[in-house]
Amino acid sequence: MNEEVELILEDTKEKMQRTLRHLEGELTKIRAGRANVHMLDGITADYYGTLTPINQIANINTPDPRTIAIQPWEKTMIESIEKAILAANIGLTPINNGDLIRINIPILTEERRKELVRQVKNEGENTKVSIRNIRRDSNDHLKKLIKQGLAEDAEKNAEQSVQKLTDQYITQIDQTISAKEEEIMTI
Repeated sequence: MNEEVELILEDTKEKMQRTLRHLEGELTKIRAGRANVHMLDGITADYYGTLTPINQIANINTPDPRTIAIQPWEKTMIESIEKAILAANIGLTPINNGDLIRINIPILTEERRKELVRQVKNEGENTKVSIRNIRRDSNDHLKKLIKQGLAEDAEKNAEQSVQKLTDQYITQIDQTISAKEEEIMTI
């Protein structure tokens, strides 16, 4: 029976880690006025009839804090990459000079910064809800184990462990959110 409790706790921790990693991935897509190669994550271009992520068909780097440079491995791909960036509607305009594509990141206005902070807080709140749902599911599994013969003391201890994990990940989410807010509000 203790093995099943351990499996539930490990599964809970793994799910919470994945949820936190998902949040971190979503936050990298929110631009904070600085160029970041991850801003283009999820954008796919037509590569000989197959939609392929841009980072798999081009070298992407940031030569300075306000510019993203995209150097396709094949010059014929420049137009396809440019169309993909425009179609992604991420608020950035690519500049094609024939050899590479440059994207200038505009300076954020105060109003846009506040809007991005609201978006970050919303992502954080959604992640906290996911963590709480994971906690609820784990506690439900533990309650089912009581019916199968698990001692109530063992179940209560396991529930406390799940709560400690929940508190730990909620704290990490708060730290991640506040760091991103600070990054956005820094001019």
